[in-house]
Amino acid sequence: MAEWIISVLSITDSKAAEQITYLVNNLGFAAWETIYSTILATFFAYVIGLPLGVLLVAGARDGVRPLPGPLMKALNVVINLLRSVPFLILMVVVFPLARVIIGTSIGTNAAIVPLTIAAFPFVARLVEGSLREMDRGTVEAAQAMGCTPFQIIWKVILPECLPSLLTGFTTAFITILGYGAMSGAIGGGGLGNMALNRGHTRNMRIVLYVSVIALVVLVQIFQSIGTHFATRLDKRITNTKTRKASARDRNKQVEKDWRSPGAM
Repeated sequence: MAEWIISVLSITDSKAAEQITYLVNNLGFAAWETIYSTILATFFAYVIGLPLGVLLVAGARDGVRPLPGPLMKALNVVINLLRSVPFLILMVVVFPLARVIIGTSIGTNAAIVPLTIAAFPFVARLVEGSLREMDRGTVEAAQAMGCTPFQIIWKVILPECLPSLLTGFTTAFITILGYGAMSGAIGGGGLGNMALNRGHTRNMRIVLYVSVIALVVLVQIFQSIGTHFATRLDKRITNTKTRKASARDRNKQVEKDWRSPGAM
């Protein structure tokens, strides 16, 4: 099918045929590069950001394991500073570090380093916000039973906040996906590089539009998956659905009993 389209376009519009050929040969690999870098960057961002987010909550003055005030203030300042730097500027600043770790500052693998550094403060704040939604009474009950701070965090807070954490994970993943697309402007690979360096710079409009559409499709897919699992794990929604189903069953049974001959 693609070869037929290319052959038709080559007769009417050679530039369009060139763009379609380029897309057929490179779109799949560019999409894979985008997904690959996003998954790795999200993983490393959570390796750093998740413990920091837990520390911001557990180490607060009213947390389960309060830490010295100056240490918490310094941690908050560092996170806020990293969050305030625009991603493209941060990527340029982090180029030397990427060259030390990866061996190059150009390409998909090199973009993972600045993506991680840009994303982990954001992840820390998302985790902090999710954990602060925890009912204080549940934590106090765990403390009254003699649980250690680690047990409270690992067995009480994190499981109870899992739906919110999963929603935050979806938000972080999509944000990092957007960061990865921007990295194409200064050496990153993937769909962002295809859209900017091929589509925009070389005025290949078909390549540009198809790359943007592919990014939108990826965002929709991952957002739907994340929302689905967050909803399935949310006890409030699950319990509400169960109660509604039970109420419907009771109403049907009452109606059935009322209509039965014995009820008259």
